[in-house]
Formats: sequence, C-alpha cells, structure tokens
Amino acid sequence: MAPRRPARREALTRDVVIDAALALADESGVAALSMRKVGQAVGVEAMSLYHHVANKNDLLDGLVDRIFAEFGTASADTDWRTAMRDRAHAARRVLAKHPWAVGLVDSRPNAGPATLAHHDSVIGALRAGGFSIVDTGHAFALLDSFIYGFSSQAANLPFDDDRSAADVAEGLIHPLPGDAYPHLVELATQHVLQPGWDFEDEFGFGLELILDGLERLLSGRRP
Repeated sequence: MAPRRPARREALTRDVVIDAALALADESGVAALSMRKVGQAVGVEAMSLYHHVANKNDLLDGLVDRIFAEFGTASADTDWRTAMRDRAHAARRVLAKHPWAVGLVDSRPNAGPATLAHHDSVIGALRAGGFSIVDTGHAFALLDSFIYGFSSQAANLPFDDDRSAADVAEGLIHPLPGDAYPHLVELATQHVLQPGWDFEDEFGFGLELILDGLERLLSGRRP
C-alpha cells in the first residue's frame, strides 16, 4: 500500500488570513491578536502573512470590513423604518457574536468595500425614505450611537450564560437594608427578577423609541 500523502494545506490568501484572525479574536479578544499567532493558526511563519496583509493595522482593517460584511446592507426594497430596524438588529446580532468588535468598528481610518457598501446603503435607505441629507446624518449618528452603545454595555454586564442577571440582582439587593434603596429594590424585584426578563429585550424597546422619534422628525419636515 502506498504511503498516505499529508493533507494538502489550504492555499494562503487574504481571506484565509482574515478568517484565522477573526477566529482568534473571537477566542481571546482583539487585544491578544498578533501576526505571530495568526501565522501559527494558518501554519506559516508570520513573515509569510505580509504577502497578504501589509501589517497588523491592515489586518485590523480587514477584520472591521469582515464585520461590516456580516452586518450586510440596508434593504432598498422596503420602507426606511423597516430597513433601519432590520439593519440595527442585524448589527446587534453580529456584535453580540463578536463583542471585541464593538470598540473597533468605527476606529479604523481605512474603510474596506463591505464597510463602504454598508454605509452607503444606510444613507440611501434614509434618503429614499424622505430624510434630508442633514437629517440623514443625524439619524445615522443616532442609530449607530444606540447600536454600539447598547452592544458595549451588554458586552460588559456582570452576567452571562454562567451567571444570570437574577443571580447578580439577588446578590446586589440581598445584603441591603430594606428601606435604604427602595427604588433600586423595586426595579430589581418587580422587573429584573420577574420570569422572562432578558436585558436583550431592551434593545428592541429603545430602537422603537428612536424610530418613533425619527418618524416624527420626518413628518414635521414635510410641507
């Protein structure tokens, strides 16, 4: 029997390098990312990566563009409110899956094609909905602030799958004197500790308030 040939390694491309960096960032956070670790992940020396990414900054730019590719684009085939709602929830899902990206998505000076396509589609959906260019800028900034701000807060909450919000709330209010912080206790016991409460639901609530406000803005601008 002829000896089995070793498995053929996947050809190294920019996409393969970015895929490996994405997996490492998901595992250990973007702060722990290095060219050496990415090289190890794809089975090459770090120097070989420079045929596909110029440097670590270029690698980070590629990661951000990959995140925006996962966001997708705002639909041009629906009304502006539906497009903004769908886009916001898509971005929230992606940032929940890649929490390390929250502080990175708006920090890179070199936008890739997926990033540009995403931003262009959001602007286009708002403009098609009747927003002026100035109000489009306001709406875009407001929505992004909410999406990224909520995602940052959610990523830093002191509970996760291993420690529930109920455990945290119980630990917070249990040692308190009964009448020392009545409003805090009321919120914890009558809201957070109620069956079915999920912090993630607050995203949809806040988003609808913002969309209501933008709709009133748009209506007030119409002649």
